[in-house]
Amino acid sequence: MSLNIEAIIADIKVATVLELNDLVKAIEEEFGVTAAAPVAAAGAVAAAEEEQTEFNVELTSAGDSKIKVIKVVREATGLGLKEAKALVDAAPGLIKEAVSKEDAEALKAQLEEVGASVTVK
Repeated sequence: MSLNIEAIIADIKVATVLELNDLVKAIEEEFGVTAAAPVAAAGAVAAAEEEQTEFNVELTSAGDSKIKVIKVVREATGLGLKEAKALVDAAPGLIKEAVSKEDAEALKAQLEEVGASVTVK
């Protein structure tokens, strides 16, 4: 048995919306599939593709050069020595919240340059 694809397409072109709806339902029942799944997946993909605009910079570890990390944290946050030291000692912890991607990447690079471990979320 050979399928005549052109004949099937011609039949679909002249079918009414109700007939096409019945065809879809019959195919779904016969083969155990749903035609709505790709539509739902496309919606989920579109939501996931929305670009994040605000990032959090988290210090995960101060590394070996704790003093240098404290200096960078002070510069970036404007905190005093005592507050910056407490923040570095309490790692992991947030250094900055809701910053642009460029600022987050720049801060991450500065901290990693002095030996700290940093994540941007």
